[in-house]
Amino acid sequence: MYRIKFKFEEKGLEPVTLENVAPGQSILEVALDNNIELHHNCGMVCACSTCHLYLEKGDEFVPEISEREEDFIDRARNPKINSRLGCQCVLDDGDGEIEVTIPDQSVITGE
Repeated sequence: MYRIKFKFEEKGLEPVTLENVAPGQSILEVALDNNIELHHNCGMVCACSTCHLYLEKGDEFVPEISEREEDFIDRARNPKINSRLGCQCVLDDGDGEIEVTIPDQSVITGE
């Protein structure tokens, strides 16, 4: 089971920590299941950049970034070295701690 801490760039949003998160689901799915807003215009199929996030800790618990994902991250607003798409960060079997920062989604993002 995982412990995931969500932090937010958007002002006024406090961090949220989730305990006992089961493997096999994406960070996007975890966020949505716990009423954490993370845009997902393409329906979680790696065809846009709206679920862009920063993976601050725990990259060893999700698959390596693919070329396709990298292509869409290049289109995201303010990409960084630790940028990922939430739909592609599927939790591996096992357990650990993950920290993500969700960019300010009150600003329109490109696709």
